[in-house]
Amino acid sequence: MAKKPGKREVVRRLLERHPQSYADRLRIDVGRNTPAVLYQWLVASLLFSARISSNQAEVAARALFEEGWRTPKKMADVSWAARVEVLNRSGYARYDESTSRYIEETTRLLLETYGGDLRKLRDAAGRDPAQERTLLKKFKGIGEVGADIFFREAQLAWEELFPFADQRALKTAQKLGLGQDAKGLARVVERRDLPRLLSALIAVDLAKNVGELLEEAG
Repeated sequence: MAKKPGKREVVRRLLERHPQSYADRLRIDVGRNTPAVLYQWLVASLLFSARISSNQAEVAARALFEEGWRTPKKMADVSWAARVEVLNRSGYARYDESTSRYIEETTRLLLETYGGDLRKLRDAAGRDPAQERTLLKKFKGIGEVGADIFFREAQLAWEELFPFADQRALKTAQKLGLGQDAKGLARVVERRDLPRLLSALIAVDLAKNVGELLEEAG
C-alpha cells in the first residue's frame, strides 16, 4: 500500500503548481489595505463569481484595470457602453451588459455610502466578519460566492477574517488530507500564503486532478 503523503508535502506540491493567488496574478496587493486595491479586488470578486470560467474572469478584470479604471472615481467616470465593449472583447460576451451594470451600481454604492473606501465598510460592520459579509452582499453582483472570494484575499489586511477558507476550497482540502477547517490549513502555511493555498485548492478542483497531485506528493 502506498504511503499517504504528509500535509506539508501536499501543500508544497500545490504551491509549486499554483504559486500565485488570483489577486497576485492581477497584481492586486490586497495586504496593502488601501482604497484602490480593495476596490480592485471587489471588482475582481464580482467578475470571478459570475457563471464564467475563472480564466475569462481574470482576462476581463485585467482588461478593465489596464484601461486605467482602478479606482471608484475613475470607474464611475466611464460610460456603461465603454465597459461593455471592454468586457465583450475580453470573453464576457454573455454577461457583458449585466456585468457592466453591476460594476456601475456597486461603484456608485461604494462612493455614496463609504466615500469609495471599503475600510469604512469594515468600520461600519464593527470589524465583525458576519456583518462585513452582510454589507458586502449589498453590492450588486456580490453574493455568497463573491463574498467568499473577497474574504480569501482580504484576510491579509483585515485580521478579524483570519483564518478564512471557503467551503469549496475546504472540500478539496479534505480530499487531499489537509483537514476540514481554516485553522487546520493555517497551520501548514505562513499567514501570507493562505490565500495562495486557497487559490491553489480552487485551481485543483477546477482541473479535477486531485488524484494526480496526491500521486506526485506520494
